[in-house]
Order: sequence, then C-alpha cells, then structure tokens
Amino acid sequence: MNIKLVQSLVQVILSLSDEERSLLEEKLFFDSSEPSTRDLMLLAQTGGAFNFLENEPDLYSLDDGDPI
Repeated sequence: MNIKLVQSLVQVILSLSDEERSLLEEKLFFDSSEPSTRDLMLLAQTGGAFNFLENEPDLYSLDDGDPI
C-alpha cells in the first residue's frame, strides 16, 4: 500500500474548490456514458433550440391563477 500517495491525494482533494470537488465526484461516482445535467443545460442554453421562446408573448402574469 502506498500511504504517501494516498496522503498526497487527500491533500490535493482538500485543496479543491467546491466546483472542482463536484466535478471530481461526478467523474468518480457517476456513469459517464451519459451526458451530465450540466452538459445538457449548457447544450440547451448555447445550442439555440429554444431561442424561439424569446419572441413568444407573455401569456401569464403574477395576477393569474389562484393564490397559494
């Protein structure tokens, strides 16, 4: 067993930002054969498939419906 390697890895992991840790967890613990939620959101945002919604009229307002 390489104890020094494990200790070095722990130090590196502890020095990561929250975003970097999330990415590391995703790579280690999730099936990477499917695109991540973040990847899908970025694709939808930058791909232009929903740009037509910018020209749609606002059909509802805060005054519509029953109050909760």
